[in-house]
Amino acid sequence: MQGTPVVLGIESSCDETGVGLVRGGRLLGHAVASSMAEHARFGGVVPEIAARAHVHVFTPVVHRALAEAGLRMSDIGAVAVTTGPGLSGALQVGLAGAKGVAYALGVPLYGVHHLAGHVAADALAHGPLPDPCVVLIISGGHTSLLLVRDLARDPIVHLGDTLDDAAGECFDKVARVFGLPYPGGPAIDRAAREGDARAVAFPRPLTGPRDDPYAFSFSGLKTAAARWAERHRGQALPVADGAAALQEAIADVLTRKAVAACTAHGVDTLVVVGGVAANSRVRALAEERCAAAGLTLRVPPLKLCTDNGAMIAAIGDLLVRAGAAPAPLDVSIDPSAPLEYAALHPVDRPLTGRTGTAPDGFPTEPGRTGKVSLT
Repeated sequence: MQGTPVVLGIESSCDETGVGLVRGGRLLGHAVASSMAEHARFGGVVPEIAARAHVHVFTPVVHRALAEAGLRMSDIGAVAVTTGPGLSGALQVGLAGAKGVAYALGVPLYGVHHLAGHVAADALAHGPLPDPCVVLIISGGHTSLLLVRDLARDPIVHLGDTLDDAAGECFDKVARVFGLPYPGGPAIDRAAREGDARAVAFPRPLTGPRDDPYAFSFSGLKTAAARWAERHRGQALPVADGAAALQEAIADVLTRKAVAACTAHGVDTLVVVGGVAANSRVRALAEERCAAAGLTLRVPPLKLCTDNGAMIAAIGDLLVRAGAAPAPLDVSIDPSAPLEYAALHPVDRPLTGRTGTAPDGFPTEPGRTGKVSLT
């Protein structure tokens, strides 16, 4: 697409330092450095360790992505960076690096919502997202069902969110109880291959007739798995069966609600994204149920499911092509930002009494602090 700038995307919300380069909806190159091995002995991510790791690898990862794309720094025409949600220190490192690159090159900077990036990741593999589509985001910290139209311009509609533990968090915590390594999701997936999913009758949370049809809750399932493990104290724990049954329960709830949301809203495409979208049973059951319901299923390739800079570059590319306003010079981070729009341009100063403008031109609520996109 001649005239469309190359967008550099930077992701540093947790323990992956990701850099991607996208132009006109096409991925040119990307690189990721993970500090996961440094966190494994703690059973979870340590924020200070993650932030230091981002500082050490930021520049090398940028150069690796450029080398893969066959580009130079001077070829970059815009920079997009995750400004929330995520770990505060980790986000600060990515934003500082992004500001430095944008300032040095004299190009616009865009703050991006991390979860919107996961949605955009699928477009890199399968082309533009259908308008509308239902998106199931499943990761370590988030489980949400969304109704998405124009990702760069329109507000993102939440059909349902997790009320407590996210699906990925449930995997991680139960894996620890089962004596499996961190991260728990891949460990559970591997162990489940040798197990019988029918061996343990784990509950399916929030699937009763009076429950919120699109809300999620995995804390009760986590507790049920822990109690099951406790009942085997003093004897060998059948880990493979427990892993298979847990994985089946999570996949069942996720796909059942996602397909129901598509049917209820007259949407014929389901997009499944996020780190847990890499789970083999989630992918298989989603494919099976979408086929039975006559729905099109879109899931990014495994390398684009987990956190990466390509997805952030993809959102930046969409914002640039939609004519969205860049971030102000004092753009900051918002570690707990709700997902409302793809662009996220929080600022440090209080905004009480002021009304900003969202990426699609709709006024935002006055009196809010740190969550508006100023033009």
